[in-house]
Amino acid sequence: MTVLDVPKGTIPLTHGRLPQWAPLLVGAVAIAFGGLLGVVAGGGLVAMSVVAVIVYVVALPLWSAAVENRRAAVDRFVTGLIWSAFAVACVPLVWLITMVIQNGASTINQQFLTFDMRNVIGDAQGGLYHALMGTLLITGAAALMSVPIGIFAAIYLVEYGKKNRLARVITFLVDVMTGIPSIVAGLFALALFVLIFGPAVRCGFGGSVALSLLMVPTVVRSAEEMLMLVPDDLREASYALGVPKWRTITKVVLPTALGGIVTGVVLAISRVIGETAPLLVVAGFTDSVNFDLFHGRMMTLPVFIFTQYASATPKGEAYAWGGALVLIAIVMLLNLIARVIGKIFAPKTGR
Repeated sequence: MTVLDVPKGTIPLTHGRLPQWAPLLVGAVAIAFGGLLGVVAGGGLVAMSVVAVIVYVVALPLWSAAVENRRAAVDRFVTGLIWSAFAVACVPLVWLITMVIQNGASTINQQFLTFDMRNVIGDAQGGLYHALMGTLLITGAAALMSVPIGIFAAIYLVEYGKKNRLARVITFLVDVMTGIPSIVAGLFALALFVLIFGPAVRCGFGGSVALSLLMVPTVVRSAEEMLMLVPDDLREASYALGVPKWRTITKVVLPTALGGIVTGVVLAISRVIGETAPLLVVAGFTDSVNFDLFHGRMMTLPVFIFTQYASATPKGEAYAWGGALVLIAIVMLLNLIARVIGKIFAPKTGR
């Protein structure tokens, strides 16, 4: 029996369906309409894309409402909006990566990665080795300070605080620190080191302190959320076996949440590795390699990009794009490592 054979007065249990190629057909028509309108009206690529998206989002639900039913039409309309929002979000990301690769790939070579800028004059070959080493050292020292503090603070908030007054104060301060501008963190670190060592102090460790102020809130919030996701049944089962609280935390809670905690730590590192203002204020800049965090100025990749682009020369601009490409590659590598670690230490589901 088909839908047409259903007697009058009864509600059919089935309804028509659009063919599987319907979205592709509507998409092709929308692109053609947007292109035609752009040619006739003289619009650019952005205008044509907007028109095509609007036509697709409107036309497919209308066709669905005529053939299927209202519920299917609303579903297709919302699905179209979601995919459109996803495409809009991807456009600046793809555009950014494409521009950095196009402008920076030609600069990357062995000399650029292994030379510094000491005594580089005119068209002589220079590089970002000193800035790369400075970024790794300063960011690594900031992570060594921030990660233990952040994780221990999160453990206290979830396992011991239980919303008491101290926990509420810590949560409030963490929320306030999340919104601190990076230049304020740099000025604070500079003032602290000036009070201790004098007004002429500039060192990489000061930059690490400034970056740690920006990292700690991110580590605390991410670790806190991951620890809260650990089921209380696991804790109660451990307590029922007579396991102390500290051992339950180290052997049950932390291993269960380790994947998410590592991801949060990497996100915190990615958040600060591109900071320029605090490092320019506290660590300064130099043209030579400096491996000592506690003595002398130290160059970092963000400051290298800034100073090279500020030189207003074709060579400086090319070096700035090359440094930006290296910095993005480091951030991507960190995120890939975090995903691998997260999958390795993710709780086993037993399936």
